[in-house]
Parts: sequence; structure tokens; C-alpha cells
Amino acid sequence: MAAGRGAFLPSYLEGLRRNPNTNCGQTAPARPLTFRKPGPGEREPGPGGNSQTDGKRGKNQPTAAPCSFSVNGCRWPETRINEYKADFPQMVTQSEDNLMERLPSEMLLKILSYLDASSLSCISHVSKTFHQLAYDDVIWHKIYMSDFGNPTWRPQPAAGDAVLEVDSVPVERWSAGHWKKMHFRTATGQDVNKWRREMRDVCPITGLPLRTECVLRNLNVSWELTVCCCSGLEITMEPSRVYFFESSAIVHFSAEHVLRYNQIRTIQLYGVRKETQKSPKARRPGWRSLILNLDLRTCNDWRFGNDNLVRLRHLQPGITIATWRGEDTIAFIMVTLHFHKLLEKSLLGSPVCPYAEPVALPPVDNSDPEFGLHGYLLHFVLHNTGTEIMSGNFRHLCCRKDQIQDGLVELRVIDLNNLSEHRSLSGNIKLPWKSESLEGSVENCCIMTLTLLDEFQKPFWCVSSSIFILGTKWPLIVDYGGEHFLMHFYDPEGHVKMKLVWLEEQKQFFVVSLVLYVPVAKVNERFSRAY
Repeated sequence: MAAGRGAFLPSYLEGLRRNPNTNCGQTAPARPLTFRKPGPGEREPGPGGNSQTDGKRGKNQPTAAPCSFSVNGCRWPETRINEYKADFPQMVTQSEDNLMERLPSEMLLKILSYLDASSLSCISHVSKTFHQLAYDDVIWHKIYMSDFGNPTWRPQPAAGDAVLEVDSVPVERWSAGHWKKMHFRTATGQDVNKWRREMRDVCPITGLPLRTECVLRNLNVSWELTVCCCSGLEITMEPSRVYFFESSAIVHFSAEHVLRYNQIRTIQLYGVRKETQKSPKARRPGWRSLILNLDLRTCNDWRFGNDNLVRLRHLQPGITIATWRGEDTIAFIMVTLHFHKLLEKSLLGSPVCPYAEPVALPPVDNSDPEFGLHGYLLHFVLHNTGTEIMSGNFRHLCCRKDQIQDGLVELRVIDLNNLSEHRSLSGNIKLPWKSESLEGSVENCCIMTLTLLDEFQKPFWCVSSSIFILGTKWPLIVDYGGEHFLMHFYDPEGHVKMKLVWLEEQKQFFVVSLVLYVPVAKVNERFSRAY
């Protein structure tokens, strides 16, 4: 009823306004309006339509009302139209009420030229007239020169554009909307270049930027987890805790909804930059950058630890899911993130496609017969959510061509037979966890973060993931008495094998062997070799 009356009354008033001098002297009795059905060859009347056939109206015949109707055979006079205007003031057309749009375009452009970029973008959504005027290249050229006209900085030209000469090229030569696009492209580029300048200082030990954590906090970068169920339900989780370390971060998501593990279809991790509003507590999410898209229907998972309350599952790469013991309900989800290109992955990707790292291949050295097999540097860390268990830097790692077996390049970090290289761990291997109301600690598992640099000090293999140890029945080395353990990590980018011994008297672990295995195909692709 309301929708039909709203469409009828404006059309009715428009018809009366077009025919104010109709001959109607008598007063119509109060009875309902009767609509005339269209005759043969006539189309159905409607708002803005006509009951007559097109092309058959006489030259001097008055224009019919958009909706053909009669009240006892006569039309209503102008006085009744004024009465309806008083009763329905919202029906006055915009052209009679909006004085701004009735001004000449030159005057409107002069007024809009005093606005900044943000206000000009907002006013473009008011009407079609302002939308067209807000795209004027002369205004945006003035704004661009005011904001970025400093000759000490020039934006990089986009693909397909000629080299930008701001001062010499006239505005008319550019396509419509060019300067608006250039303004926002330059503003975005300056923002990216600003935090990239802060990331120039690199740690000589890890080969990673020194200020990664600081820049992440200054830019209000956070992460979101979207869990898609088999039923089609999507649940978005925000991190409850974030733990930062020297070369990695642990993001902890508490499950606020009752969600079973076998109901999960996909898990998507996004990097989100929070926009700070007036209130310090009010932050709205900005651009979402896809970091990880994991399909549990095709992903292998395995259980690797438990305590009295939770059971842990490991999913590649770097996702750990905890379920309550005796149930299949999710307790929390933990994601480990390596600092290598973490800012680019969190900011420069799209909502549907992750950030693609540009590949910069090192120069080919044909004079070296074992180019790409030596000069590696490893930064290796074992830690949990609170403490660091082991940290070491190992240089001059190498492998000869005759040592390549089964398509893997073997890099021995700690030799099993060299007692001087063995080292102890500073704490027990365990992974503390904490939910909203409960907390615990899972033994014999922790977080491993490794950064392998090539001879040019560039990251070659970076990974941060949960890892666990298993006991063995046979001794690994006869020089140590006690329980022996193995720690394995498998990834398409490489493998890690660590052997440990538990010394009962000292109440600590000793690392007696650490070996990295890198696929030879990865080495050949990086260094343009054919090993």
C-alpha cells in the first residue's frame, strides 16, 4: 500500500501541474478515484507513461498526465494542487529546492576548487551533477600540485603512462580523471615508500629489517582469521593476543563461537590495517590483504601434543588448532608468522590474492663449479609464547656436489660426531597456552623459526612453525646417557632434522645434531644451475 501510494501521488501531481487551466467548475463529490482501463492499441499507463499510442497525438493536443485517471469526468484545479503541496512538502522537486545545482557550472567549479581531496571525494556522492564536477582535471591538477608539487620528489609513472612532466605538460593532454588517479596513486605510493624507508636497516645476523615490529605497531597492522564452515557459515576472528620475537610473531585467536573441527572447510588469514578514529578504542578495519588460504579438505594434519585440557593439531604452513579433549570443539587457533616480507603480505595483497614477492635472482657465476652450494648462513631459534629456548647463528654452511642425495642438498649445522658443536637448551621444551578462562602447557612441543641466507645475505628459506619431539628406543650417540629424542619438520621448501638427549642430572636437553635438507630444484632455480 505504501509503495503504491508513493508512486502514484508524485505522478498525479505532475499531471495536474502540466494541465492547470482545465475546465472544471463543479466540485467533485467525495468518492474513490476510478482508473480508466487502456483501450485497444494503448499501453498500460504508469509513472511518466502515456495511455495513448505513440505518434498519434495531435499537434495542438495537450499532453496527457503520466497516469490517466478521472474524478467524475473532470480534472482537479490548481487550488487543489497547492493544497497537496502544503500537505506533502517532500514532493517538491529537487530543482526548485536545491539552489546549488541551479548555479552555473563555472561558479560551482570555483566553489569546489577551495575543497581538499577528501572533501571533494565526499561531495562527488551527493548527486550526478556534483559527481561530474568533482572529476574536473583542473581542480585535481591544482590539488596535486599543492600536495606533491615539490620538485624534490617525483612519483614513478604507471605502466602505459608517459614520463610525468608536471610543470610542462598541459592539463588538457591527459584523459578525464587522470589527475585524480595520480593524486591517490601518489598518496598511496608515498605511504608505502615511507614505511619502506623505515625498513631499510637490516640486521646482519638475521638478514631481516630491524624495525619490523615497530612499523607494524605504528601502522596499526593486525590480522583476521575467517573460518568457513561446510554449511556456508563464515566466522571472523580477531586476535586475542600477539607475541613478537626477534624474527617472528605468534598470533593467538580464541574461539568465541562453538565450532567443531570437522565442520571447518577453509581457513583464510588476512592482514588488516586498522584506521584510527577520534576515539582511541574505535578502530575500523581498512584494506584486507589475503596472506593464507588453507583448504582443510585437501590439507594433511596430524596430532602432535596434548595436556589435560586440549589436544593440538598441526596444519601446514604454521597453523596450530587446539581442540578440547574428549570433544571436537575448537579451543583456540594459533598462527606463526615469519617476519620476512610480513609487512608486504599484510598490506600489499588483495582480498582474493596474496602478495607476490618479486624474484631477484643473483648474478650467475660460471667460474665457480659449486656456485649456490656454499656460503649459507642460518639463524635458528626455538621458542614458545613466552621464552626463548635456543638461539644460534651458524655460518659457512656448505654441501659438495657428491653429497647431493635423493634430490636434497644437505647442510650440516651441528655435526653428530663433533662434540664441540653440541649445545644445551636453556629451558624445557613446552608450549604454554591461554584461553579466556583456562590455561595450560603442552610438553615436548614448541615453535621453530629459521632464516636461511645465501652467500649474498639474501633470505633463501624462511619458516616459522610449531614443532614437536618424539622419543627413540635406540641411543643416537654413545657419549651421552639418557633418553634420546628426534625433532622432525617437513615442508615443500625443505626439511629439518634435530637430535636431542635428555640429561637427567642436569635436567636439560642437549642438541647433538642439526641438519637442513633443501630441495636441489630450489637451488637450481635460484642460482640458474643444473645440479
